[in-house]
Amino acid sequence: MLKLNRVHHIAIICSDYQKSKHFYSEILGLKIVREVYREARQSYKLDLEVGDSYQIELFSFPHPAPRLSRPEAAGLRHLAFEVDDLDEAVLHLQELGVEVEPIRVDELTGKRFTFFADPDALPLELYEG
Repeated sequence: MLKLNRVHHIAIICSDYQKSKHFYSEILGLKIVREVYREARQSYKLDLEVGDSYQIELFSFPHPAPRLSRPEAAGLRHLAFEVDDLDEAVLHLQELGVEVEPIRVDELTGKRFTFFADPDALPLELYEG
């Protein structure tokens, strides 16, 4: 049987590298671990630290195809981040001009959560731990 230990990284391709870099590092506050420009691919690769165990790889490519996300499409549905205080996190995002959906309660766990989007409309979730 295959034994998977944990998620190693999550790769996101963005359409506007500088805008997405700002969003993930300045608005979401993810720590930049490494930034590399790959001349052969005309592509940036930005490694971002989430907490102390996960890493997001943000890629830029010339003219990436648009992502279908609404209505629900097959493939990755959304990326969720756990937060300690959902109200505080929502307020922070709203103060920085990010639109956040109304807070809902997960009917199975009783935990609160909400959704917002990155600059490419990738659905992101905040889930209260």
